[in-house]
Amino acid sequence: MTIDDTTIDKLAKLSSLEIDENKRESLKNELGDIINFVENLNEIDVSHIDATFTTVEGGTPLREDIANQDLDMSKHILSHAPKSENGYFIVPKIIE
Repeated sequence: MTIDDTTIDKLAKLSSLEIDENKRESLKNELGDIINFVENLNEIDVSHIDATFTTVEGGTPLREDIANQDLDMSKHILSHAPKSENGYFIVPKIIE
């Protein structure tokens, strides 16, 4: 996969970031290197490795899931959001 200006423009739009023109070329190279590395991982034979693995003996410890609603915390968090309405975050539409 090659990274071109169209891909960079799309990533900039989806991430809501401005990418300087003088950094675009280095960004394309870095993203290309990352994608090539990930594509190399596809060549590794993992057929002899179990599908699940954990470093925690006995599995992941669980806790009871208790719902907690803190309206003051919600209002505080939403007050720092760029856009919010009726208690929800407003985000740009990304699926066209």
